[in-house]
Amino acid sequence: MSEQKKIANSAGKPLAGLTVLELGHFIAAPHCTRLMADLGANIIKVESPGSGDPVRSWGMSRDSNTLWWSVHGRNKQCITLNLKAPEGIALAKKLIAEVDIVVENFRPGQLHKWGLGYAQMQQINPRIILVHISGYGQSGPYRDRVSFGSIGEAFGGLRHLTGYPADVSDLPPVRTGVSLGDSLSGMFGVIGALSAVYERDVTGTGVGREVDVALYESVFSLLEGTLPEYGEFGAIRQPTGSAIPTAAPSNTYRCADGIWLAIGANGDKIFKRLCQIIKRPDLAQSELYDSNPKRVANAPMLDNLIEHWTLTQNSREAEQLLLDNDIPAGRLFNIEDCAQDPHYQARNMVMQVADPRFGEVTHPGIVPKFIGQEEGISWPGPEVGAHNHTIYSQLLGMSEQQIAQLNAQGVI
Repeated sequence: MSEQKKIANSAGKPLAGLTVLELGHFIAAPHCTRLMADLGANIIKVESPGSGDPVRSWGMSRDSNTLWWSVHGRNKQCITLNLKAPEGIALAKKLIAEVDIVVENFRPGQLHKWGLGYAQMQQINPRIILVHISGYGQSGPYRDRVSFGSIGEAFGGLRHLTGYPADVSDLPPVRTGVSLGDSLSGMFGVIGALSAVYERDVTGTGVGREVDVALYESVFSLLEGTLPEYGEFGAIRQPTGSAIPTAAPSNTYRCADGIWLAIGANGDKIFKRLCQIIKRPDLAQSELYDSNPKRVANAPMLDNLIEHWTLTQNSREAEQLLLDNDIPAGRLFNIEDCAQDPHYQARNMVMQVADPRFGEVTHPGIVPKFIGQEEGISWPGPEVGAHNHTIYSQLLGMSEQQIAQLNAQGVI
């Protein structure tokens, strides 16, 4: 498929016509731009000549090609550019003049050192929107600290809550198994970028914005009522394992086949239906369980009673029985369960994408969905510098000789 055909595939998507320059590496900024690419934005990803983004070597691979990169770099035009060279900075400025948004996740101040701070960008392109994604933000006493997703989850207060109570286990709180903090900050980067686009183009200011996304703040924003509870009562929420301290019953229960089943029956009417299913209608009438606050106060005992029933049940049969009675329930899916589930497939959340390095790669679908719009992935994560000629010749108008010279000098 030609580049012209691939780019045309974004036509009709919500962000078609929006051009984004990614000066990012690893996860947060690239995740931000991948989400925008999925929705039709034209992404130009800048990588170092030769090796490219370090994440290209992460995860399971075949012949040094990683499957994750097929997804992480999808729908992006990848170019190489040495930002440590003056000639590279000059080219970066030319690119900034042509785009709507710049997304970066270097340490605070790095762009300014290169002469690419926001003030310099505005002189080149007053409409430019610059999205910073960093560990601790562009200001504050910790702005210069290094950080990764796991550190953001720790400093943001989430990791403290992912363990079990001290009287249950002294093992450390667990990771989620993916870079949750990085992905969250990438999502907030999209929100910030599109908010600035709305202000610039719809409200009509005509000028850009500088957006500051801190990884730890993206995590901290998920902590629901923990901060006001601390402010009002001095309460410090503690780990509760698979339960939640604000609603009951809402937990995960082992079934006879060893599979875990999540059940959320914390609404009063739902709880009454659950009591009928587990053949304990008396619980619905008990003063210990007749309201959510009382159920929360007596949750351990209630959970034991529910698991006494699930331990006698096949997980699939128990799940279906609960769902048939409008009781929220679901088995804990692993990735095989997700990939084979008919609902995932019907919603196009498991997609087969042609990749020249692998044949076909199974990709996650696009989120959010727009009803009535056909979905598709234009191309998987490309090779390092795959779009150098397209961008440098067509967007910047450079000659073959100029491109060859810059390549020989190690600038691109």
